[in-house]
Amino acid sequence: MDSQSQNTSLQRLQNVEKRIVRVLELAGGVMDELANPTGPRKDLINNHCLEFMKMIKDIQVTLRDEIKSACEYRPFEKCDYSSRIANEICCKKLEYVVSQLDGMKQTVDEYHGAM
Repeated sequence: MDSQSQNTSLQRLQNVEKRIVRVLELAGGVMDELANPTGPRKDLINNHCLEFMKMIKDIQVTLRDEIKSACEYRPFEKCDYSSRIANEICCKKLEYVVSQLDGMKQTVDEYHGAM
């Protein structure tokens, strides 16, 4: 990988980190609203939940793309057997994570379809 694509990938992952922080803030906001002594404001909770689900979907798509990109990169193609096998095992683990993220995406899509 060249330094430009690594930098771009790093920037995308840093943006994911910021979005994860925002998702946690939204979840905290919903919890605060549910604990409100005067009762929760339905419109605020609805807006927070919609933004939460959209951001979860965006995070999932970005992570899936980054994992797929990492799986396509074969740095040990001409190296010794143990390094190549270790790399293949990591790729299989990442493929499993991608499948789990696809399941999350389906759940998010079903949530949006139900609304």
